Amino acid sequence: MSGALWAVTSLLALAAFLVRVAGLSAGERIRASRQAWILDDLPGLIVVSLVASSLTGQPLPTWIAAGVALGIAIMTNHVIATMALGVVAFAGLKWLGV
Repeated sequence: MSGALWAVTSLLALAAFLVRVAGLSAGERIRASRQAWILDDLPGLIVVSLVASSLTGQPLPTWIAAGVALGIAIMTNHVIATMALGVVAFAGLKWLGV
Protein backbone atom coordinates (compact mmCIF):
# COMPACT_ATOMS: atom_id res chain seq x y z
CA MET A 1 0.00 0.00 0.00
CA SER A 2 1.14 3.50 -0.70
CA GLY A 3 1.74 6.14 1.92
CA ALA A 4 -1.45 7.97 0.96
CA LEU A 5 -3.57 4.85 1.54
CA TRP A 6 -1.95 4.31 4.94
CA ALA A 7 -2.64 7.93 5.84
CA VAL A 8 -6.30 7.71 4.83
CA THR A 9 -6.75 4.38 6.63
CA SER A 10 -5.13 5.77 9.77
CA LEU A 11 -7.26 8.93 9.71
CA LEU A 12 -10.44 6.90 9.25
CA ALA A 13 -9.48 4.57 12.10
CA LEU A 14 -8.78 7.56 14.35
CA ALA A 15 -12.09 9.19 13.35
CA ALA A 16 -14.01 5.98 14.10
CA PHE A 17 -12.35 5.72 17.49
CA LEU A 18 -13.08 9.36 18.34
CA VAL A 19 -16.74 8.98 17.34
CA ARG A 20 -17.07 6.01 19.68
CA VAL A 21 -15.36 7.85 22.54
CA ALA A 22 -17.64 10.86 21.97
CA GLY A 23 -20.67 8.55 22.01
CA LEU A 24 -19.57 6.95 25.28
CA SER A 25 -18.96 10.35 26.83
CA ALA A 26 -22.31 11.72 25.69
CA GLY A 27 -24.08 8.55 26.83
CA GLU A 28 -22.58 8.79 30.31
CA ARG A 29 -23.56 12.46 30.58
CA ILE A 30 -27.11 11.68 29.52
CA ARG A 31 -27.27 8.68 31.87
CA ALA A 32 -26.39 10.95 34.80
CA SER A 33 -28.99 13.59 33.83
CA ARG A 34 -32.76 13.89 34.07
CA GLN A 35 -33.06 12.69 30.47
CA ALA A 36 -31.80 9.18 31.28
CA TRP A 37 -35.21 7.73 30.35
CA ILE A 38 -34.47 8.58 26.72
CA LEU A 39 -31.73 5.95 26.57
CA ASP A 40 -34.16 3.27 27.74
CA ASP A 41 -36.64 4.09 24.96
CA LEU A 42 -34.11 4.87 22.22
CA PRO A 43 -33.81 1.37 20.63
CA GLY A 44 -37.57 1.10 20.21
CA LEU A 45 -37.81 4.62 18.83
CA ILE A 46 -35.13 3.86 16.25
CA VAL A 47 -36.92 0.69 15.12
CA VAL A 48 -40.26 2.52 14.86
CA SER A 49 -38.71 5.32 12.80
CA LEU A 50 -37.04 2.85 10.44
CA VAL A 51 -40.21 0.81 9.95
CA ALA A 52 -42.42 3.87 9.54
CA SER A 53 -40.14 5.41 6.92
CA SER A 54 -39.89 2.11 5.03
CA LEU A 55 -43.69 1.83 4.82
CA THR A 56 -44.10 5.01 2.80
CA GLY A 57 -45.21 4.20 -0.71
CA GLN A 58 -45.69 0.49 -0.03
CA PRO A 59 -48.72 -1.50 -1.26
CA LEU A 60 -51.59 -2.67 0.93
CA PRO A 61 -50.19 -6.16 1.77
CA THR A 62 -47.13 -4.56 3.31
CA TRP A 63 -49.27 -2.32 5.51
CA ILE A 64 -51.47 -5.24 6.57
CA ALA A 65 -48.43 -7.37 7.44
CA ALA A 66 -46.99 -4.43 9.41
CA GLY A 67 -50.28 -4.16 11.29
CA VAL A 68 -50.20 -7.88 12.07
CA ALA A 69 -46.61 -7.54 13.29
CA LEU A 70 -47.59 -4.56 15.45
CA GLY A 71 -50.44 -6.52 16.99
CA ILE A 72 -48.18 -9.48 17.73
CA ALA A 73 -45.57 -7.15 19.24
CA ILE A 74 -48.16 -5.56 21.52
CA MET A 75 -49.63 -8.93 22.58
CA THR A 76 -46.42 -10.91 23.07
CA ASN A 77 -43.55 -8.40 23.44
CA HIS A 78 -41.43 -11.06 21.69
CA VAL A 79 -39.17 -9.91 18.86
CA ILE A 80 -38.74 -13.26 17.12
CA ALA A 81 -42.47 -14.03 17.15
CA THR A 82 -43.20 -10.54 15.81
CA MET A 83 -40.78 -10.88 12.92
CA ALA A 84 -41.79 -14.44 12.09
CA LEU A 85 -45.53 -13.80 12.09
CA GLY A 86 -45.10 -10.54 10.18
CA VAL A 87 -43.21 -12.41 7.45
CA VAL A 88 -45.79 -15.21 7.46
CA ALA A 89 -48.60 -12.64 7.13
CA PHE A 90 -46.86 -10.91 4.23
CA ALA A 91 -46.10 -14.21 2.46
CA GLY A 92 -49.67 -15.40 3.00
CA LEU A 93 -51.11 -12.19 1.59
CA LYS A 94 -48.86 -12.40 -1.45
CA TRP A 95 -49.75 -16.06 -1.92
CA LEU A 96 -53.45 -15.16 -1.78
CA GLY A 97 -52.85 -12.46 -4.37
CA VAL A 98 -53.85 -9.53 -2.16
